[in-house]
Amino acid sequence: MKHIVDLAWKENMAFETEQDGHPLIIDAGVESGGNNLGFRPKKLMLTALAGCTGLDVISILKKMKVVPEAFHVIVEGDVSEEHPKKYVEMKVIYQFKGKDLPLAKLQKAVNLSEEKYCGVSAVYKDAMKLTSEIRVID
Repeated sequence: MKHIVDLAWKENMAFETEQDGHPLIIDAGVESGGNNLGFRPKKLMLTALAGCTGLDVISILKKMKVVPEAFHVIVEGDVSEEHPKKYVEMKVIYQFKGKDLPLAKLQKAVNLSEEKYCGVSAVYKDAMKLTSEIRVID
C-alpha cells in the first residue's frame, strides 16, 4: 500500500491539498512571511499522533463496551533550539471523563494503541522520546 499527498502551492507561503475529499491548507504565520491561512506543517505531526492513537483507543474501548462521556488526546511536543528545529520529545495525554471508568481497560486500550496499532507512534518512537499519561476526570 502506498499513500500519496499532492500539495499545491497557492500563493505567497500557502499550500493546499485534499485528503479523502477534505481540503487542508498549510501556511506560515505572519511572523514567518505567510498570511496565517492554515495549519503549520510541524504541528500537524502532533495532530497525526493524536488522531492515530485516539481512533485506536476509542475503537478498542467500544469493543470493551466502555464509552467515556468525553475523551481528549493532548499531545505536547518539545522542539529543539537549533536548526533544523525538530521535535525531540512528545508526550501524549489521554484524558477521559466519566463515572466509574475502569482504569484497567483504559490502560489496556492505550497500551494496545501505543504498542501494536498506531503507525504514527511506531514511526515517531524511532525518531524521538515518546511518553504518555492517562488522566481520568469524574
